Amino acid sequence: MTSVVRSVAARASDVWKVYGQGEAQVIALRGINVELAQGQFTAIMGPSGSGKSTLMHCLAGLDTVTRGDLFVGDTQVNKLSDSGLTKLRRDKIGFIFQQFNLLPTLTAEENILLPLSIAGRKPDQVWYDTVIKTVGLEDRLKHKPTELSGGQQQRVACARALVSRPDVIFADEPTGNLDSRSGAEVLNFLRNSVRDFGQTIVMVTHDPTAASYADRVIFLADGQIVDELLEPTVDQVHDKLKSLDPHAHSGDV
Repeated sequence: MTSVVRSVAARASDVWKVYGQGEAQVIALRGINVELAQGQFTAIMGPSGSGKSTLMHCLAGLDTVTRGDLFVGDTQVNKLSDSGLTKLRRDKIGFIFQQFNLLPTLTAEENILLPLSIAGRKPDQVWYDTVIKTVGLEDRLKHKPTELSGGQQQRVACARALVSRPDVIFADEPTGNLDSRSGAEVLNFLRNSVRDFGQTIVMVTHDPTAASYADRVIFLADGQIVDELLEPTVDQVHDKLKSLDPHAHSGDV
């Protein structure tokens, strides 16, 4: 059987992130080497304080590294100027956060189109229609965020991340504020956007159910990658997390 050779959407090479000095020094990332494949849904997991959010923020150019190199596609993130980083985040990266981050005065449609408006770009109408249909928001476009449920607001945020066709979407606990049904809607949408549109998604989560939607799960502990699972099940993820953090309760890892 021939395996598909995928391009690399983002990678970290010997990345260290150190906060503070002397007694107060905290090493958040210790020599991380990882490649994240294009057209794949990758989840990053680990106990609290393992460095998973730090790694994602560094890859996305939201935080700087102490040492090492980071790439999104062929672009070396850690060598960019502030304006270069702004351009990278505008043109190549989509973000989905736990706190939806929608502007309350704008309609769902205006929120979705905001990154393109800021960049002075027009949406590709066919792609826009496809995204709206996929997130199931056709009849909600004129509503303000306060008129939408949490699940609908997060689907607006997902559509906003997708509409500019970024190289990579970084999702930070995207279902953290949602009930299980709304969470499943959002996760199905993310998985389908990988499968149907070849989107690349990197998601930080503490939830084994959310991680089971991914193609690959990377586990961090003490700032290092310690393991990974391919085509993970909820039980496999749960057992792996328990072995990394035996003191954690099942719902709090």
